[in-house]
This record gives sequence, C-alpha cells and structure tokens, in this order.
Amino acid sequence: MALRVLIWCGGLWFPSPMDSLLQQPWPAILAAFLIGTSKAGLKGLSVLNVTLMALSYGAFSSTGLIMPLLVVGDVFAVWYYNRHTEWKPLLRILPIMLVGIGLGTWIGDALPERIFQYTLAGIVLLSLGLLLYRDLRPGQLQKIPPFFAPVMGLLAGLATMLGNLAGSFTNLYFLGLGLQKNTFVGTAAWLFLITNAIKLPLHYWVWGTINADSLRVDLQLLPLLLVGLVVGVRIVRFIPEKAYRQFILAVTALGALLMLAR
Repeated sequence: MALRVLIWCGGLWFPSPMDSLLQQPWPAILAAFLIGTSKAGLKGLSVLNVTLMALSYGAFSSTGLIMPLLVVGDVFAVWYYNRHTEWKPLLRILPIMLVGIGLGTWIGDALPERIFQYTLAGIVLLSLGLLLYRDLRPGQLQKIPPFFAPVMGLLAGLATMLGNLAGSFTNLYFLGLGLQKNTFVGTAAWLFLITNAIKLPLHYWVWGTINADSLRVDLQLLPLLLVGLVVGVRIVRFIPEKAYRQFILAVTALGALLMLAR
C-alpha cells in the first residue's frame, strides 16, 4: 500500500504556478514521509525534511509550504502521546521560544542565510559536545548550566521561524533534562503544535509563503505524511531508551553537518 502511494505521488503533476519550482518531485515525496516519521517520534529528522523540501520548492517557498504538513503531524502526535506530556519543561522553554519566533519574523528578510546556517550549526555541535561530555563523564558535569534552557529556547524560536529547524535545539534541551522516550515525544508534540500554530498566520499574512497553490501541493503530499506517521509509531515502540537517546544525538549531529553543507 505504501509503495502504491509513493508511486502515485511520484507521478503527480502540479497544475499551478508552483510547477516551475518543482524541479525534483522525489525529494518532496521523501520529505513528506520523513515528516510523518519524525512527528511520530523519530526526532532529529527536521533538517533532512527542510533540505529535501528546499530541493523541490526552493528555500524560501518551502518554509511556508511545509507548515500545514507539520501541523497535521503535530495534531497526531499530541493525540497519540498526550498522556506522556510533562508541562513544566515545556512551559520553561515556550515563552523564550515565542520571543525567538517574533525576532525571526522581524529579521527574516534581512539576515544573510549563510551566516545564520553556520551560526546555528556551530551552536548545535557545541551543545552536542556538552551533552556527550556529560554522558561520558557523569561525575564531572552533573547539571546542565542554568543558561542552557533560555539559550536553546531563543535559538529554537529563531530557527523554527527562519527555516523550520528548531528540532536540533529542542532535542538538545529535552535530552539535557534526561526525559524518557515517550515523555520526550509527548512534551515535544505539544511544544511544536503551539509554536507551529502561531507560525501559520505569520507565513500567510507576513511572508506570503502559504497560499492556494502551496495548500494544493500539501494535499497531494498528505498521503505520504500519513504513511510516515504509521511507520514511525511502529518503529519507536521497539527502540530501547538508551538506543533512542543515541539515535537523537546522532541524527542531530548529522543535521548540524547538513546545515553547513546546504
């Protein structure tokens, strides 16, 4: 069934002005599937999604086009993992993340994209080093520094508005708190549902990256998202806690390297 959906979507013709942007349809198809698996709990794939979408639709247009797909995935994740949500760590990072979204909306047109990518990638790699050091030398670094949460929140807000790349920073934040697998996914689900719902009107009214054409494409990619959600849930069930943490760290590092290579 999944293969039939892939073949159907791969042969779609997009009868809209966005035709000229659709140079490579398969990256978008794979991205929609990975959005589903990511929202189902395989966190850390957001950079791959963004990169693949940019290949098909361009960096700026894809930031708005991907938003409705993200919200659909968030709604599913909240429904499925809601019972595992911890509100205290969520409410600690949400306000400063909203500040970052506002700042990202304001400077989005002025900030050189390359400088932004290099800065984010460097901070992700530095933060990864901090967490890895804590894992390898638990007696020397018992607690995450107090500035960790506000820094990760601000950068996550900026990254999510400018490129839908908040996942690297929120992953590091939740891993730093030592959240277990299902708690990690359930708490992140609510965080991203709230922030992505706020971003939707900004993309529509301020940046103009959501319109009738982009929504038409979203409807055509929706089946792949749904397949990814089902596949992702089944995979997450069988991943042990320690392996899940290692997976998130590895994919987050890969994401930082992809930021540098884009």
